[in-house]
Amino acid sequence: MPLVEPGKKAPAFALKDQNGQTHRLSDYAGRSVILYFYPKDDTPGCTKESCDFQETLPKFKRRDAAVLGISILDEASKAKFAGKYGLTFPLLADPDHQVAERYGVWQEKSRYGRTYMGIVRTTYLVGPDGRIVERWDNVKVDGHAEAVAAAVP
Repeated sequence: MPLVEPGKKAPAFALKDQNGQTHRLSDYAGRSVILYFYPKDDTPGCTKESCDFQETLPKFKRRDAAVLGISILDEASKAKFAGKYGLTFPLLADPDHQVAERYGVWQEKSRYGRTYMGIVRTTYLVGPDGRIVERWDNVKVDGHAEAVAAAVP
């Protein structure tokens, strides 16, 4: 599926976090939501990105915005990752990559001459009305969390 364009309704989802609690996009109606899709728990780039969002969390909270990280792997992997780095916001398990597909971030990738399917690092800012406000494609981790915080109304 193609990426969801700004102005469009964000696809609904229900995913479990690192504590086994289900989060639905509709649970956050009336608030801004940052959905950042990352390839895999406890890898260097994903760890830096998640820790940067953790450090920037006070700025998001001041704007009443929720931060949700989404990737493949199960809740146990998310719990280990969150515990290891002190991540306090929900990390959502999308092991069958259905939500990643709905948001268009499950794409063909290549590394060392090998092609495979995986999550392309992408962040969506969903407005209080449930529509996409902004999308960051092929995210470069350095400074990204701050840039997203600056975009939250």
